[in-house]
Amino acid sequence: MDILQTLKADYQRFPNNPTYEIYDPNVYFKDPLTEFRGLTRYQSMIQFMKTWFKDVCLTLHDIHRTGQKVKTEWTLSWTTPLPWTPRIVIPGHSELLLNDEERIVSHIDYWHCSRFNVIKQHFFTSKTR
Repeated sequence: MDILQTLKADYQRFPNNPTYEIYDPNVYFKDPLTEFRGLTRYQSMIQFMKTWFKDVCLTLHDIHRTGQKVKTEWTLSWTTPLPWTPRIVIPGHSELLLNDEERIVSHIDYWHCSRFNVIKQHFFTSKTR
């Protein structure tokens, strides 16, 4: 299993059918909103997105590997189920660290926008931001 090919396929179908086998059971995850350890918690986070958000799309712009590190550049978007159905767009990148078994032991997401910007997107259209 080539980790880069697996990640590319996972991004294309996100949040459906992720390949959880590529993650260590004690994976560390962090993004601007949350931080935790454990594959079960990671699975719950993905399920939350799949359940509550509509038209979730994770567009992969770049992926490369240097040694045990993988970096991805992406844009995450979804429609929030509010009456005015705002479309949320978050550009960012992920830094993944692999162990000797080629499993992800650390997954850190960085947003190229502020948390405040994401909140604003829920209330103002791109024309009024």
